[in-house]
This record gives sequence, C-alpha cells and structure tokens, in this order.
Amino acid sequence: MRRYEAPFVLEGGAFLVDGEGTLVTTEGVLLNPNRNPGMSRTQIERGLADYLGAEKVIWLQAYPDRDTDGHIDGIAQYVGPGTILLETPADPANHNYRLAPENLRRLARASDARGCPFAVLGLELTGWSEAAGTIVEIPYLNCYLANRAVIMPTGGVPQDEEARDRIAEAFPDREVVCVPGAALAYGGGGPHCITQQVPAGKYVR
Repeated sequence: MRRYEAPFVLEGGAFLVDGEGTLVTTEGVLLNPNRNPGMSRTQIERGLADYLGAEKVIWLQAYPDRDTDGHIDGIAQYVGPGTILLETPADPANHNYRLAPENLRRLARASDARGCPFAVLGLELTGWSEAAGTIVEIPYLNCYLANRAVIMPTGGVPQDEEARDRIAEAFPDREVVCVPGAALAYGGGGPHCITQQVPAGKYVR
C-alpha cells in the first residue's frame, strides 16, 4: 500500500473528521511539546490540510488523562457532518466537569468547513470500573463506528444501559454493540483507540 510519512506526530485518537473537510482535535495533544516541539498552531493546521485534506480545524480543550494528554476520541464523537456528541459530565466531582463548558462555548461559536453551525449532543453520563486494582473511567464516546454498527465500551455498571440508549438514539441506523471496556481504559483508551478503519476499494501498488 502507498505510505505517506508526515513530518509531525499525530495519533489516530487525536483527531476526528466529518468526511467533508472538518477536523476536530484538542490543544492539549497536538500543541504539546512532547509531540511537536517547535511547531506552531498554523504549521500543524497546514500539515493537517496537506496530509488529511482538512479544510478547517476546530480546536477544543483537552480533558487531561494519564496516557494521552487528552485525545479527542475520549471526549467526543462525530454523529455526522455538523453534529457532535460531547462528554459533558453532570457530576461536579468529575475532573472534567469544569472543562466541558469551555468546549460547549467553542463549538457554539464555531462552524464547520461548509459554514454550518454545530449541533452538540451532550452525554452527561460517566462510567467507572476497576482494572488491575486501579479505578478507571469508561470513555463511552470512545466508540468505533463500523458499517451499520457502533462498538461501545462498557464498565459493568448501571450507567452503561443509559449510555447505550443515548448512543443508540444518536445513531438510529446502527446497532450498538457493547464490549467490556475496563481493560481498554486501563491501557489508555477504548474501541476507537485500538481499531483502524480500512476503506473500501482497491489497494494501490
């Protein structure tokens, strides 16, 4: 397969795209000196345009975590062009509770590459579980979108069922398939983190 080597660090969980030119990412990851020291926001946006075809980049505030510095796939998920699911914890004790309002403000002020405003669906639920003696947060929005399905992590807690219902409501044309998420969360992510899309079509030799 043809391979392109980009001159900057960009993990798969660090960005979401809508397929129409809009890319959503977090400042806490791509602007972190541990990834792209010396690169400005403008330079990174140029790289995203050159290598991913991004016409517009939306920068959200990261929800810091132990492993990724705040991958976007831990806090948001595209439902479709112009519509985003965003983690908005309802519990003031949640460490992301105070950060969510800023992302809501940014999305309210933003428009996508086609000039359309964003519709934001909040997900207030947070799941917690235990793995290897460590309490971990289950990132419900760290889903993998497969053909006609949504692969969603769960923690074996009461919140799982309501989270599943909310995600099923957001994706009415897809089956929600739940998988155990504690080990994935302990390792630093969820189904989106460990899965890579394979586009339909012929390989390029």
